[in-house]
Amino acid sequence: QVQLVESGGGLVQAGGSLRLSCAWSGRIDSAYGMGWYRQAPGKEREVVAIISWRPGFPYYANSVKGRFTISKDNVKNTVYLQMNSLKPEDTAVYHCAADPSFQTIRRGTSTPAYWGQGTQVTVSS
Repeated sequence: QVQLVESGGGLVQAGGSLRLSCAWSGRIDSAYGMGWYRQAPGKEREVVAIISWRPGFPYYANSVKGRFTISKDNVKNTVYLQMNSLKPEDTAVYHCAADPSFQTIRRGTSTPAYWGQGTQVTVSS
């Protein structure tokens, strides 16, 4: 069983930065993918960024490429999402997610096996 706890959301002005953290507990093996989804009111859930436990490049949604960076610290059992140059359209509840399949969580067509409680990010114009 994997548990995920997010932190770091808040209110920021457009152009500003925030860093989200996702602390995990439980066993994660090399096939896993972990990352961030977001959902804004009235919009569909969107995959934001996913990182793999295997060597390779992280996945980013086109809407955040060049502005967001996902990383992980295996000592602290934490995945981070550094969000720079934030825009009002980035406003959403951000959820940390994990799944035993990197491809499954990257596609975002099914609910990941493990899901955090979410943290609100609000970007004012």
